[in-house]
Amino acid sequence: MTSTTEFAPGLTVQGFTPPLKLKDFKLIAFDMDSTLINIECVDEIADAAGRKAEVAAITEAAMRGEITDYKESLRQRVALLRGVTVAHMEQVLAERLQLNPGAETLVKARKAAGLKVLLVSGGFTYFTDRVRDRLGIDFTRSNVLEIESGPNCGQLTGRMVDQAWGDICDGAEKRRTLLEVASLLGIETGQCIAMGDGANDLPMMGVAGLSVAYHAKPKVREQAMVAINEGGLDRLLEVLR
Repeated sequence: MTSTTEFAPGLTVQGFTPPLKLKDFKLIAFDMDSTLINIECVDEIADAAGRKAEVAAITEAAMRGEITDYKESLRQRVALLRGVTVAHMEQVLAERLQLNPGAETLVKARKAAGLKVLLVSGGFTYFTDRVRDRLGIDFTRSNVLEIESGPNCGQLTGRMVDQAWGDICDGAEKRRTLLEVASLLGIETGQCIAMGDGANDLPMMGVAGLSVAYHAKPKVREQAMVAINEGGLDRLLEVLR
């Protein structure tokens, strides 16, 4: 069993001796909810429908890895969003969604070093598109919420829309997307960094050259090469030179 070392207060490493060379990496992939941003978007949307506690309980179980069928858990949560309006989602975006500390610093440093940035999320395009534009992210993949037309125009149907690549961005799709983008860039998976907090991030973290857990669930912290347990996302710069 690989030993875990506290590299600095609130920052642990295992499986390598830091610092690593930044020039050895070409792509960094981020989860969004509770990693790049401070909230779980599906929980906050559910708050508008008075169902936050119910949805948040499913989210927490899924992130801890206690629910093995992530797709079904997301379908259950999205079904509870039926009737929520786009105006409510705009309110979540404007009043609740914030970038986590260090997000802008880390992305800016990575881009300055020539790394491409991928945002791959089990969340929704309504939010990932805004985060992409704000941070200048190169690639994104996430889910599309279906919106009613006709008399109930502007309300969520409680379903998601299938996309060209598939139906739902779960852990397997996160892994496949990382491999797809790496192939597109002509790089090896060992040149990729994957960063997340929940069990559905483990598949992509498992194929990356460097896996990073950010304020993560216990199962994720245990398997990551780097675990940031205190401070911001930019603490990754302490192990990359």
